[in-house]
Amino acid sequence: MGWLSLPDPHLPLFIALSSIVLVMFLSIAAFFLEIVRKIGCKHSLERTDASDAFFEDPNSLKKVPCPSIFDNAEKYLSLIVPAYNEEHRLPAALVEMMSYLQKRAAADKSFTYEVLIVDDGSTDKTSKVAFDFVRKYKIDNVRLLLLGRNHGKGEAIRKGMLHSRGELLLMLDADGATKVTDLEKLESQVYATAKNKIDETSNDIRPKLSDIEVSVFGSRAHLEKQALATRKWYRNFLMKGFHLVVLFTAGPGIRDTQCGFKMFTRAAAKKLFTNIRLKRWCFDVEIVYLCKRLNIPMIEVSVNWTEIPGSKVRLTSIAHMLFELTLIRLGYGLGIWKIYI
Repeated sequence: MGWLSLPDPHLPLFIALSSIVLVMFLSIAAFFLEIVRKIGCKHSLERTDASDAFFEDPNSLKKVPCPSIFDNAEKYLSLIVPAYNEEHRLPAALVEMMSYLQKRAAADKSFTYEVLIVDDGSTDKTSKVAFDFVRKYKIDNVRLLLLGRNHGKGEAIRKGMLHSRGELLLMLDADGATKVTDLEKLESQVYATAKNKIDETSNDIRPKLSDIEVSVFGSRAHLEKQALATRKWYRNFLMKGFHLVVLFTAGPGIRDTQCGFKMFTRAAAKKLFTNIRLKRWCFDVEIVYLCKRLNIPMIEVSVNWTEIPGSKVRLTSIAHMLFELTLIRLGYGLGIWKIYI
């Protein structure tokens, strides 16, 4: 007579726990997929949206129509400055920018520029500070775009890029952490890369600089050892972890994806910023990902950088960054987010 095996007393508990874990996993997956789907649907409506139809001119009190990235370039250089509650840090940065730009324009009559400040729903006097500069330097040179409510740095830059007039477009932070003169380092790399692409063309007609796709990223990677020595251990731990996730998401190639000092040709900006979905912290990583998918050359250039008090980045921002990196992997990896060429 064989022995009858008794049922494992822990089996019901194991099955119950397994079911709970499975339900939780499926719920989280459904949550992420629904967010990815909604972002994709919203982007299809906003991709070439021209709802920001006018700039306000404080001198004439007239409304100036917004240009489009799809128009021909009217300026040589556009500087896009996202600003959220920057009434204290913005003035010094704008003074430095305008001093440099005016001196360069005086020395080179072919050099034309615009500074486009994008107020991302500030609740302080950021717009008043910006309007003072528009009033002083005229709306042809300095413009303010009001987003009404806070969307995030990525959206502020996207809007600024889509309404810029330059052959070259530079995004830079409102705190002035990177000296504006460093744009010449990025500019020289744009020209070097563009020259190589022009030399490769077999056509008799030479393409214009604005028609060649190039992106150049300012980098603080050379300052990493110094930063590691001055930051607290848990911030270093979190940043190292974040960089590993970035590497998994966007792949190798760019060591410092988060530096806010980046330059694009008009053709590159047109492709990148009509495709970008993320509105807050990790839009930089999405730019790197899109550059690779769209075969837009990326060059990383070391820039000077100074820690300016008043940063908006908090430890909780890391969690939101990881959330956005997950959205990138799901959105593009599953083909939910279409890339427009």
